[in-house]
Amino acid sequence: MGRSVNSRGKNVETGSGGISGVIDTSKIEAMVAQLKAAAARASGSVAPTEDAAQASETAAPRTDFASVLKSTLDGVSTLQGQASQLSKAYTLGDNSVSLSDAMIAGQKANIALQTTIQVRNKLVTAYTEIMNMQV
Repeated sequence: MGRSVNSRGKNVETGSGGISGVIDTSKIEAMVAQLKAAAARASGSVAPTEDAAQASETAAPRTDFASVLKSTLDGVSTLQGQASQLSKAYTLGDNSVSLSDAMIAGQKANIALQTTIQVRNKLVTAYTEIMNMQV
């Protein structure tokens, strides 16, 4: 093991495989620049371009929280129904349904349900915190 100098002039440990610990920072710096530009546009400190103005005019109408929640719950219900149907069809010996299809559908429904439960828990926690705030 020896020491070497990387492209930024820092000493790094080297092994038989070459320089270790060197990360290509150009991609990271490009991502940071994109994030800063997006944050500047969001805060309104940068004047929007013509493309951004056109995009905002043709943007989808705002949806309210209740409709998003209802559509998500409907999706979870649909996944659970599909999983139940596939499981029942496999149990009854339907040759068009494989065990892997039934298991995958069941796991998708389970993941969707667990995600919904976690979102509910976060919403209840947020509601409780808001209600306990002193005005």
